[in-house]
Amino acid sequence: MDTTLFTSCKDRLISNCSKVIVGKEDVTEQIIICLIASGHVLLEDLPGTGKTMLLRAFSKSIGGDFKRIQFTPDLMPSDLTGINFYNQKKGEFEFRKGPLFANIVLADEINRAVPRSQSALLEVMEEKQLSIDGTTYRLEEPYMVMATQNPVESYGTFPLPEAQLDRFFMKLSLGYMTRDQEIGILRRQETIRIIENLEQVVSTDEVLQMRKAFSQVNVSDEIAAYIMQIIEYTRSSSLLVNGVSTRGSLALYKASQIHAALNGRDFVIPEDVKKEAMAVLPHRIMLSGRSHLGNMGFVRNMLEDIEVPLEQS
Repeated sequence: MDTTLFTSCKDRLISNCSKVIVGKEDVTEQIIICLIASGHVLLEDLPGTGKTMLLRAFSKSIGGDFKRIQFTPDLMPSDLTGINFYNQKKGEFEFRKGPLFANIVLADEINRAVPRSQSALLEVMEEKQLSIDGTTYRLEEPYMVMATQNPVESYGTFPLPEAQLDRFFMKLSLGYMTRDQEIGILRRQETIRIIENLEQVVSTDEVLQMRKAFSQVNVSDEIAAYIMQIIEYTRSSSLLVNGVSTRGSLALYKASQIHAALNGRDFVIPEDVKKEAMAVLPHRIMLSGRSHLGNMGFVRNMLEDIEVPLEQS
């Protein structure tokens, strides 16, 4: 398998997005993995850390139809899906599409909307279709929901239900920039102007080609067993209320394949699995009251406990 397309697209996208958000190449690479895997990404961090800017830069870099939705407590499901309205001139009902009818949907501050509105995304994220008034509409590929949310401790937030969290391929965090990186941001022109001038660097055809090709990345029996050992660990741990779903195990498998391809390999190694487990698994588990590790801490300790295949005698 030739991985040139993967490495080339990765370099182009990271370079383009770095014009907007500096020093977050690792997060950008994870968003690329979500795109290739036909998954959705949830970016959680404090307000003002650049979540929305990074996702806007990414959407411009891959082109396609882009819609941004600001989630608020008064947002209704029909504001997202669209409505059938009566056209008096034509004397008939017409369907007016909502912002979910796009290739890239930016759901900004998704946890500020009430659960009823959040649930409008469930069907579209899982099946890439919308059912409205008895009619089903298929959405054009590539299709991706990129959501931001403020930490659940923030004022005026509604926690996402587990069923919706599980539909996000990854949950990522930006964190603060380094001192030198932020000084560079202070001295340059406004970020919004940079985004407006960004060009598309990866075509829709290239995205679709990578989506078809990544399954050719070889996963040995030992690596597949290693992935299942990780998943089963979460399901048997007394520190967890619930473990990782089958959707989660598939996500880890795919993410490991794509990570390998983006790094120029046509085979998966344990480091691919360990790297992607930190992005794919934490939001899919629920800790019991006996654990004070936090989800990230639990996954990190788990990966240290489980023996890596190449280290077996």
